[in-house]
Amino acid sequence: MSEKTGVKVKESSGYIVFKWFNTIIMILVCAATLYPFLYLVAQSFSSEEAITLGKVNLIPIGFNIETYKSVLAKGEFMHSYKNTLVYSVLGTILSLVFSCCMAYPLSKKELKGYKVLTKFVIFTMYFGGGLIPNYVLMMKLHLINHTAGFIIPSLLSTYYIILMKSFFADCPHELEEAGELDGLSPIGIFVRIVLPLSMPIIATMILFNAVGYWNNWYNAFLYLDKKEMWPVAYYLKTVISGASTSADPGEATAEKMQIAANIKSCSMVLMALPIICVYPFISKYYVEGMMLGGVKE
Repeated sequence: MSEKTGVKVKESSGYIVFKWFNTIIMILVCAATLYPFLYLVAQSFSSEEAITLGKVNLIPIGFNIETYKSVLAKGEFMHSYKNTLVYSVLGTILSLVFSCCMAYPLSKKELKGYKVLTKFVIFTMYFGGGLIPNYVLMMKLHLINHTAGFIIPSLLSTYYIILMKSFFADCPHELEEAGELDGLSPIGIFVRIVLPLSMPIIATMILFNAVGYWNNWYNAFLYLDKKEMWPVAYYLKTVISGASTSADPGEATAEKMQIAANIKSCSMVLMALPIICVYPFISKYYVEGMMLGGVKE
């Protein structure tokens, strides 16, 4: 029914078929997305024997929470979990600050050298120094086995900067001009006018960076040799790798079976839980930020 005229509009048969087809496809996509996680949760609450025999599907078999207690009681897991929290919080804050400070000036076409600076930033999307030069640089800067060695390599993303630049460029220039007339400095305009208007893209960047740092194990693999500095993602990778490789398959003990079955599932669920809890509260900002911050010139 039309909202303006109140006249009921008849939908064509082709449009009805499209809606049903679209609905079915989305249901299938949602099911395919949810199934692996629900299966993982069911595994984490099942007994190792049921998992080994392949009896577990979406409902836990031989329900138990002893593995969760065992994982949470492990000092190494909880220490790596704390490391991940520190890395994610610090990395997200620093990445957001530096990205905003870089994206806002680039959103001003009157900036001297605007085209050169923009092309230079985009250039870094396609060309990098390479793994060995990066490692040598980090070593020369004494960032190996240092918190900054985990955070700095992922601090800035060209894609995020371009996304924020496009969003800042769409902010009303009249408000910035009014702030300038009121005596605000460029920094004051940015902090007091632009940032409050940019909450959707800021929430989007917080989500992107937090998830990126939370799931990052590669930086730890390259730059963190000390086990006490590992994030939970890298610790979990070593646990899974250690449980999946055995010199003699016949030597599998009950403890190894439990590690290979329950502990992997429980660790993965515990690792994903914080992101799952936070996402619903900022998902609306995520969608709005992606739509409004679309790349355009």
